[in-house]
Amino acid sequence: MDSGYPSLRPPAPAVPGVPPAPPPAQPVEDPFGRKPPKESPVRDLRKRIGSGLAAAVALIAKFFSSIKGVLLLLPKLKLLTTAGTAFVSVAAYSLFWGWPFAAGFVVLLFVHEMGHVIQLRREGIKASAPMFIPFLGAAIFSKSLGDNALAEARVGLAGPILGSLGAAAVAVVGALTGSSLLLALAYLGFLLNLFNLLPVVPLDGGRAMAAMSPVLWFLGFGGLVALELWRPNPILLIIVIFGGFETWRRWKERKSKSPEQAAYYRVSPRNRTLVGLVYIALIVALVAGMDASYVQSAGGHTSPTTSSPQRCASRTARSMSRLVSRVRIVCRLS
Repeated sequence: MDSGYPSLRPPAPAVPGVPPAPPPAQPVEDPFGRKPPKESPVRDLRKRIGSGLAAAVALIAKFFSSIKGVLLLLPKLKLLTTAGTAFVSVAAYSLFWGWPFAAGFVVLLFVHEMGHVIQLRREGIKASAPMFIPFLGAAIFSKSLGDNALAEARVGLAGPILGSLGAAAVAVVGALTGSSLLLALAYLGFLLNLFNLLPVVPLDGGRAMAAMSPVLWFLGFGGLVALELWRPNPILLIIVIFGGFETWRRWKERKSKSPEQAAYYRVSPRNRTLVGLVYIALIVALVAGMDASYVQSAGGHTSPTTSSPQRCASRTARSMSRLVSRVRIVCRLS
């Protein structure tokens, strides 16, 4: 019989051993009728940023834990940098000279730079391994070049000394085996070291001038500018620009007349004479080496069967023949 009231379902029977579900939580109303405070946007933003930073830190920690084996090899990456840049330089030079000549040229660059590294370590200064820069040679990096101008001169001249010995060894092997390729390589090695003896910073000759007479920096810089005007070359232009800035910077420091600068450039007459003698002897030896290793056929011209590096060296020799006579003048001026 219909009583006129909606029928109510009986509650579900309780399952033995299972506690009944708790009733849904009811929101607690403020007795004064105030609404519950809402979280401010700034606090919400801080929470989000904090969560993001925590996730980033966890990701970084996970990343470094996964590459900890690589981090242990970091001391060996210097060798990889030297080998990698050497390979890139060989590939770049091989486009013009071929692989054998390019590889030999990079080896001569390495020998030259190791002269600087060895002398820096003798001065008690840590130096980086050589890094090769295609068409600009190679470079090493250190915190300083010595405590005074005499030490800087020793470091500067050590590169051409060892580089000249390396080129001379190649020339001897080339003469004994009759290899015109090795003779051409030796010629270019002598030329490289002779160019580095130009008396302008940052070249090695400029380092020697720091102990002899810094005024000669301007003579060397003028020679670079004249050479660029005579035989325009983008690489030489880069050296001119860097040489100009470095010469001006060093000259301003020297003219500051501070006690540190005065002590740095204080060189005894005996040591100044010794540096000058080594400098002039290197120039004479390098010019003689270039003359002895100059490759040419009968009649003074390269034969048509000469390989590309030999043709390059011969063209370089013809273009530098005038420079050799000018170098002799520089020897007298020095």
